[in-house]
Amino acid sequence: MKVVMGQLNTFVGDVAGNTEKVIQAAQATGAEEGAVLLVFPELTLTGYPPEDLLMRDSLHLQIESALSVLAEKLPPELYVIVGYPRCKDGRLFNAAGVIHNATLIAEYHKQRLPNYQVFDEKRYFSEGDAPCVVDIAGMKVGITICEDIWHREPADAAKRIGAELLVNLNASPFHRGKHKERWQALASRTTEQKIPMIYVNQVGGQDELVFDGGSFATNADGELAVVAPDFEEGCFDIRVERTVRGLEVVPGVTAATLSDVAAVWQALVLGVRDYVEKNGFPGVVLGLSGGIDSAVTLAVAVDALGADRVQAVMMPFKYTAEMSVEDAGEQASIMGVEYDVISIESIYEAFMAGLTDQFHGLNADTTEENLQARCRGVLLMSISNKKHRLVLTTGNKSELAVGYSTLYGDMAGGFDALKDCPKLLVYALAAYRNTLGYCIPQRVIDRPPSAELAPDQTDQDNLPPYEELDEIIERYVESDQSVEQIVAAGFAEKDVSRVVRLIDLNEYKRRQAPVGVRITTRGFGRDRRYPISWAWRKR
Repeated sequence: MKVVMGQLNTFVGDVAGNTEKVIQAAQATGAEEGAVLLVFPELTLTGYPPEDLLMRDSLHLQIESALSVLAEKLPPELYVIVGYPRCKDGRLFNAAGVIHNATLIAEYHKQRLPNYQVFDEKRYFSEGDAPCVVDIAGMKVGITICEDIWHREPADAAKRIGAELLVNLNASPFHRGKHKERWQALASRTTEQKIPMIYVNQVGGQDELVFDGGSFATNADGELAVVAPDFEEGCFDIRVERTVRGLEVVPGVTAATLSDVAAVWQALVLGVRDYVEKNGFPGVVLGLSGGIDSAVTLAVAVDALGADRVQAVMMPFKYTAEMSVEDAGEQASIMGVEYDVISIESIYEAFMAGLTDQFHGLNADTTEENLQARCRGVLLMSISNKKHRLVLTTGNKSELAVGYSTLYGDMAGGFDALKDCPKLLVYALAAYRNTLGYCIPQRVIDRPPSAELAPDQTDQDNLPPYEELDEIIERYVESDQSVEQIVAAGFAEKDVSRVVRLIDLNEYKRRQAPVGVRITTRGFGRDRRYPISWAWRKR
């Protein structure tokens, strides 16, 4: 039996468009010799995650219509498994239907609903309570959906009623190391059940989430037999044969595994591309400072959209080093983007003149530094309004964690590619991108990072070195470790206490930050929901 994994990039809420994608893929597959079963990802018809769209009755009317269209237009000889939400007896289920010969012949309801990290399925769905096994070309195929495969019971139930092969429909978002987690989970299920399994995953960007594809199949011994490419939409073939040992997946094409940094790069590129495309922006604009963060953001934008859709603006002030202007110009030239230089000195002085009475008798402090950033934010947002380009902000996770960013200044914009990337990872991304083709001046990578808002300023003036800062942030934000636990790991208590306090106090800023690509297990966004107003104490 030939099985095709339909690794689609769907668009949340576009039921008609997603349905048409399924039809086109099925019609292309139906024309191929020997194709029997085509499997699509979880909630394909709505896209994932549909969130509170699921509460609208009109959405479910569209789903019913889409199922009728699929029954009419799918090649009758194919068995097609597709995911969608399903209202039944006053309850809503995360469902997978099997369509064959113009008929919905079986339907499965997801039994395990994730309610952690970015997942919130118990808000919407009821749990299913029954397995589903379908006879396809003489083979007993059991159906599960995403979280089901991380638990033994759904697979056990399918095996008890005769499943010889399990297919698992997924909308599994990317984070660093996710591939290994998936492979280990499926290896556990396959070796427990002694049957092969096929894992079909969604691909594409949806707001802060990126789905990396990487669909695969394992045999009963838990070994990978076929692996589809990461971050690539398409239909990928598997062949299943009956042998004396039972059903087996014939070893086939195994896509190369991306390195950690390469996978993050692809996630950032796909996340930016789909956010821009799905929201209808003609292009992007960003401030190019001559620093590492904006340099990496520019490279991501060009890889995502092409140079002709990217504008970079250098906005120097009296504290801007000449090397920053030179390096920004060099990168813009190498990458072939539209590049403009707009000094903010006269704009800043006009603001300061207007504030003379308000500032009389008060010493200079971070107010003047923040005003520089806000002058730049006003310019970029004005260009965005006039040219309809999305402003890409350039803050990284380390800065956002401790509040080293300016509201309505460098945080002003619509999307932040590096939002979940710690500073040291930003440097690794720069080095990686230059291996694909030199574009980030080496001096940008080598020089100490600085916001250049004051004379001789560097990022490390008031913070631990990034080698320490990033690990403290990871331990506190991603691993929920206490101050005591972090200190016990070898960090100075004064540094840990300061960093933790900054993280807690700056929640109000992060609530107003642009959405950005999630690449860790605990990003600032859907993952981490802390109050703004709360009693700070040593934790």
